[in-house]
Amino acid sequence: MITDPQGTVLTLFLAFCRIGGCFMVLPGFSSARVPSNIRLFLSLGLSLAVMPVLWDTLYPRVSATPASMIGLIGSEMLIGIMYGMIARMYVLGLQFAGSILTMSIGFTAPGGHDVLEDMQETSLTSLITFSGLMLLFILDFHHMIFRALIDSYSVTPVGAVLEPQKLLITLTDTLRASTNIMLRLASPFLIYGLLFNVAVGLVNKLAPQVPVYFISTPYLITGGIFMMYLAIAAMIRQFADGFGPIFQSF
Repeated sequence: MITDPQGTVLTLFLAFCRIGGCFMVLPGFSSARVPSNIRLFLSLGLSLAVMPVLWDTLYPRVSATPASMIGLIGSEMLIGIMYGMIARMYVLGLQFAGSILTMSIGFTAPGGHDVLEDMQETSLTSLITFSGLMLLFILDFHHMIFRALIDSYSVTPVGAVLEPQKLLITLTDTLRASTNIMLRLASPFLIYGLLFNVAVGLVNKLAPQVPVYFISTPYLITGGIFMMYLAIAAMIRQFADGFGPIFQSF
């Protein structure tokens, strides 16, 4: 029997604010292809599952005044969004690497509908992004994030004063580390595109009457796709291996 229905509902809502804020921006779950009601029920179900574990942490805070409850709701959502944004920035970095890769190998076909988001992307970038996210799900990256959310109640308790500078430093460090990894993944294709275009430029100087840039484009794309065939497994694996150290460092 529930002796305090109002306190129980408010406790559940406080847990839902942090978990739902994370789901709102978490890669995969926040995709435009996932209906919003599914995200809602997933967040609510996970909040119900963790509420008994967090009862002693959350229930004493629901006796606050209505004004302070609004502040608690805002801070809890902000904490959840920060944890989700760390993972989202890392996955968006793979999309950034895919865009660099396609430009380096000359695969600049008109963009189509993205598999994950409601935006225009080339087929090769969509393939790389979807493969990386699928491997993260296979390796249970969402379990790592959910565990971090539960542990966050000891690191950042409910009602603790949030430091905007600390949040911005965390997101900036995530963006820096993600950019370094993605540039390392795309570096072979950058070098390939640079060397190929330099060689084509030298050939054009030797034979200016031949339109070598039009002739060389199929060879540039073919060589780049062949390199992609050889390197995609290692790229996606390194992408998945880099997620844990970046996320756990925060």
